Amino acid sequence: MDAANLALAEKSLLRGQWDPEIPGSQNNSASNLAKLAVDCRFRDVLRSDKARILLRPLSEDLDLPLQKLLDFGIKPTEEDKVEAELTRLALAVTCLHAFVQANWTGPDLDVTPLDVLSENSDASITWTEEAIHAKAISELAFGGEPAYHLAKVPIFLRLAQLLVGSHYEHLQSIHWWRLRVETVHQRILDEPVPVSVNYHELLEPLRSSVAREPDLAGRMYLELGLLDHTLSQDRMAAESFIKAARATGMEYELTGALGRRTKFQEKDLTQLVLLAESRLDDSNGVITSDQAEGQKVNPDRVDKKNVPETLALNDDTLLEQTEFTSSRPAAPGSNLSHIDPSAQPPLHPLDQCILLSLCLNVRNTSPSHGLTAEQMSPYVSRVISHPRNWSVHTMALLLRSRLESTRTRTVERSTLQLQALIDQMPTSDSSISERLLFFHSIPLPSKWEMEKELAQRFLSIGVIKSALEIFERLEMWEDVVKCYGALEKPEKGIAIVRDLLEGRKQEAEVVISRAKATSTQRKQLQDTTREAKLWCLLGDLDPANAEQHYKRAWDLSNETSGRAMRSLGGYYFARARYEEAISCLRRAVKINPLLTRSWFILGCACMRLEDWEGAKDAFSRCVAIDEEDGESWNNLASMYLRIGVSKEKHDTNEQEEDDHTAASSEAQGAGDVSPAKSMESDGSSKSIPFENKMLAFRALKHGLRYSYDNWRMWYNFMIVAMDVGELQEACRALGRIVEQTSDKAGALTVDEDVLDRLVDAVTRAPADPEEAATQEGAISNPNEGHGLYRSVLNLFERTLLPRLSSPRIFRAYARLLSWQNRWEEAIKAYLDAYRCSAAGTFEKGETDSAKWREAVAEVEEIVDILRNFGPRVEGYKWRLQARSIVRTFIGRSREFEDEAEWTRLTELQEDLRKEDD
Repeated sequence: MDAANLALAEKSLLRGQWDPEIPGSQNNSASNLAKLAVDCRFRDVLRSDKARILLRPLSEDLDLPLQKLLDFGIKPTEEDKVEAELTRLALAVTCLHAFVQANWTGPDLDVTPLDVLSENSDASITWTEEAIHAKAISELAFGGEPAYHLAKVPIFLRLAQLLVGSHYEHLQSIHWWRLRVETVHQRILDEPVPVSVNYHELLEPLRSSVAREPDLAGRMYLELGLLDHTLSQDRMAAESFIKAARATGMEYELTGALGRRTKFQEKDLTQLVLLAESRLDDSNGVITSDQAEGQKVNPDRVDKKNVPETLALNDDTLLEQTEFTSSRPAAPGSNLSHIDPSAQPPLHPLDQCILLSLCLNVRNTSPSHGLTAEQMSPYVSRVISHPRNWSVHTMALLLRSRLESTRTRTVERSTLQLQALIDQMPTSDSSISERLLFFHSIPLPSKWEMEKELAQRFLSIGVIKSALEIFERLEMWEDVVKCYGALEKPEKGIAIVRDLLEGRKQEAEVVISRAKATSTQRKQLQDTTREAKLWCLLGDLDPANAEQHYKRAWDLSNETSGRAMRSLGGYYFARARYEEAISCLRRAVKINPLLTRSWFILGCACMRLEDWEGAKDAFSRCVAIDEEDGESWNNLASMYLRIGVSKEKHDTNEQEEDDHTAASSEAQGAGDVSPAKSMESDGSSKSIPFENKMLAFRALKHGLRYSYDNWRMWYNFMIVAMDVGELQEACRALGRIVEQTSDKAGALTVDEDVLDRLVDAVTRAPADPEEAATQEGAISNPNEGHGLYRSVLNLFERTLLPRLSSPRIFRAYARLLSWQNRWEEAIKAYLDAYRCSAAGTFEKGETDSAKWREAVAEVEEIVDILRNFGPRVEGYKWRLQARSIVRTFIGRSREFEDEAEWTRLTELQEDLRKEDD
């Protein structure tokens, strides 16, 4: 095969559509096998002569690895190397897509693994489907995480791994297929596991070759982003999704347009809408860069596909979809302003995939308190409005079902729609090739994941028995145990796990598939990774013997079970055995470094032992994996403030103890520990390097984007901001603290020292703007003088004074007003401060002499203020005000006439009388 036809064949395999320009070939050629693979004729490929050679078992000994059992070591001649490589790739694609058909898209396969392996063997193979299944599941376990044991025909995925993992010299797309196999493999593991290669670098050479073919470039970026999404690398995923949209030329914009959402709505309101337009050729999804300019999708060419049914809402209030009354979006000047929001053109299915992926990114990069659902809905609605492909439409309906699951008026449709999506998978309402066409471009869940989601939906609304039935059928024993816990039957959950481990319980799905009678004493054939997980589950259920069970799981897995080490680390942490906890958790994160909870508890354990560097590294990994983990950002900042500081200067404060107690209580009897509350940071030590303080400041500022309602983090941020000179941010933080806590704690919520420092920073500059302009920074610097004045003034007038009454707050406000020569308002503020002070609240009959002496000083102070400021206010009768204050106070405190300070009061009263004369 020449290079041109080879390239066309590779692109056809990638697209899932055979290029008619490839010349016909003989039946047994590599090109013909590739065409059969594209046409989804999997049985014909797997029973071909080429497959017979490649999949010939060399031995019946299933104790050997599959790589040694099967003959992949063909020695072709130099002329046949290209043909041999394309044959292997076609067979790998067939195996991969057969596995996907059996577990994702349906319908059922017409070929079994035993058919393939026995037919392709020269000798009589005595393997059973059970043995092949168990062997494949065992080898698909990876990074200490087991593969789902009820996945159908897992041998096909394992064969695909081995085939794409063999040596290739001539095929440019082999790394792309390795990426696809890796992504599918990740989806059948209990938890994602980091990959050992960088697919972004491996696919870099392909970017230039697909640059002129927008659909291939879009697919490549999209699939790279989906793997990043699976591995929780959300920032990289977002970048890849945007590159995919640019590659296909799709234009999209989230904007607003007037419309109505309910049946009884009389006034049009602005509704979110996603405007989008494709530029890909709709005939086959392939255009050149010369053709791309100005090309649009023709709505008349839209093929009405057989797609899953979109259930109606049937609500008495909400409309089925938003009715837009404006033919133009709300934002003028948009590139898409020509599109009518209520009649948008159909999108190419690949662009629909990109929009759904961007929708995932909205979810991952929005804080929990944000309008996440409102942002996602327009993306999903834009795809649902024009069904183009079975799998893409299924994914869109699934996302809508998730969005509607938390709303009272839509929860019913949400559950029914999810059930309908599960029911339609075994049907033949669309072709296999259509279902697989865009499978790699969407994060479509497997059949068992969708059923699990349905069970969790039942569990969330209290339909526990229905959820239990699904979990038991799927043999997801952890969830079964949770259901029995909800039914207040925890002992039954323990009994199930013990029966599984001791071989007394048959697993229903396996029994049915093998058509064998139940044997009560039969030891279940299962790989050690899964058995180790069951021991961990038993440890969670049996705290008294948890340590023994976790260690048994670790030994049974040959020290590969990350779950065992996570569980044991949490067990030790809960019992204050921090050195042992650190040892276990370090092993756990080495096996699977993608789980933030393991890193978080490791950081907490390091803090208990005052290993600040170790804790810093752990919390850094937490925020690298999950950028929205506000608690980890807070603790990371705390570590920056502790590194390099002597132990004597950093005693552990009470808040830290409380937080660790919270973490410990959540760790009791469980391996997966939920994050503890945030720690208070101490930024007051003068020995902390300024660079560390700035790192802490930036960490807290970033973390507050995701923990906006955490007043403790705001307090930490305020203190650190003051320490590094970011007074504008400190002012904002103080206001936020008061907004959150003033209802419960009153004036105690205000750090009055910080408030005074903010006022000092303003008033140290000249009040006259022209004079201040001669001093560097007094006008332009947002952290002092006039640059800070507006923020501090708003803090008083919009946040503090409407909520709180405190002498020190009023005095600080008065100082700010007097700096601006607002004398009358300053006097009023000082008088408010006096009324809240000891003198203003002093009652007749009190006998506390210390309080009385303090009150005397306050009376003298307010009189001095009236003497100084009163004359500056035209027409203000300050002497009358002063005499009234002194007279009233003397009348309330005659019990103290024998005190030495009484003379000062009478003299003050006499002086005011003389001044009036």
